Amino acid sequence: MSRTSATTNAARNAVVELLRVSPVADDLATRFAAAGHSLYLVGGSVRDAMLGRLGNDLDFTTDARPQAIMKIVTGWADAVWDTGIAFGTVGAAKSGTQCEITTFRSDAYDRVSRNPEVRFGDSIEADLVRRDFTVNAMAIDLSTRQFIDPHDGLDALAERVLDTPATPQESFADDPLRMLRAARFVSQLGFTCAPRVLDALTDMAGEITRITPERVQAELSKLLCGAHPRVGVELLVDSGLAAHVLPELPAMRLEIDEHHQHKDVYEHSLVVLDQAVALETGEPDLVLRLAALLHDIGKPDTRRHVPGGGVSFHHHEVVGAKLVRKRLRALRYSKEVVEDVARLVFLHLRFHGYGKGEWTDSAVRRYVTDADDLLARLHKLVRADCTTRNRRKASALQRTYDGLEERIARIAADEDLARVRPDLDGNEIMRLLDIPPGPLVGRAWSFLKELRLDQGPLDYDDAVAALLSWARAQGLGVAAADESETADADEVAGTGAEDEQR
Repeated sequence: MSRTSATTNAARNAVVELLRVSPVADDLATRFAAAGHSLYLVGGSVRDAMLGRLGNDLDFTTDARPQAIMKIVTGWADAVWDTGIAFGTVGAAKSGTQCEITTFRSDAYDRVSRNPEVRFGDSIEADLVRRDFTVNAMAIDLSTRQFIDPHDGLDALAERVLDTPATPQESFADDPLRMLRAARFVSQLGFTCAPRVLDALTDMAGEITRITPERVQAELSKLLCGAHPRVGVELLVDSGLAAHVLPELPAMRLEIDEHHQHKDVYEHSLVVLDQAVALETGEPDLVLRLAALLHDIGKPDTRRHVPGGGVSFHHHEVVGAKLVRKRLRALRYSKEVVEDVARLVFLHLRFHGYGKGEWTDSAVRRYVTDADDLLARLHKLVRADCTTRNRRKASALQRTYDGLEERIARIAADEDLARVRPDLDGNEIMRLLDIPPGPLVGRAWSFLKELRLDQGPLDYDDAVAALLSWARAQGLGVAAADESETADADEVAGTGAEDEQR
């Protein structure tokens, strides 16, 4: 497709999308015109309209000042909010469409932080030149449907190239977050960076340290949940940005020499990320994608050369889980995300002890219980972690995991594995042992849960006998049952002493 035809198609897509949202956009433009002001659809909304992916969040710009915007939308919108009014932005909701309307801006930056000195402008052209990329520096005059494109954003969009309206050095010095946004757009939209943008990213990567962890995390999450996360990650690493925001990634580029051959951990992790994405159903899964990318994060710290030219990474899953917690906390991820990703990293190697099916049912129960609500994600991560090029070996691993999932399903159907609980609850434990609430009840409960994992469900009498035997062993002075019950209890409790997976 030629540049001209691609550009024409993009413009046609924009018009189609505008017609779809015209009841809101046209009505809003009419109100602004009646008040003597212009209104433009701008930025990402124009870009997405041309790509045929416009959503229900619309960005507008206008010559009207914030208080005038408030006056125009009040009484028209279903809801109005002014949380961004200090930056010239008023939010409004109308018929299910979210609108952000911002006064023309011509900001000045101190180039120490990323916070601009907000200055209102008087022209659409001055507003567009301060935008991050040319594909986001286009506008549509809603009264005439005329495209405003002073920086050839349409051509860049047709070629799927990210370039900047001003020089990249000026743009990134003003706001270093734009460097991460470049990687995010590469992931989300499948764009590539113009050569001068790549040069600036590499030269100015250290400027990203001016950005707060919260904003870095937001961009990283959007990147990972894009349609092409691998290429976004590669841009982070190749440009040097990752060395400042996620240094564990480039650290996985382990040196490989002729005497110690092993997989390149970084490349392997990218393949696992690709394969995990392919296994997803529905919306992108941030937790799964983080776990896939970081599952071998502990390998650099645990690498050891062994006699004969081999390499070992003993306990890298343990070290990796600790590193994941440290890094994701530093990036201000939620506690839930941190713990879920760390637990997946910790568990991702467990399956490799399964062999050809040697685990007992007890070991299978523990696998399910340790994964808990992450089991479905763990299944995907383990399958994605198979990156061998040996088709026979890969098929054998997948068949083995099929077998494990079948065993899990069978045992789950028989025993309700989704809710493994001791056969006696806390109230019954206190009644049988005649003890008050406290730590001792928790210890007894834990003992019975371990027994449940080892043996599966027990009937009531066996559970009581096992509890009484345990209590006597703790010196609790529980009244002895008859000798046959005591012997049975000791036998039941004794079989729960070993953890067959550890």
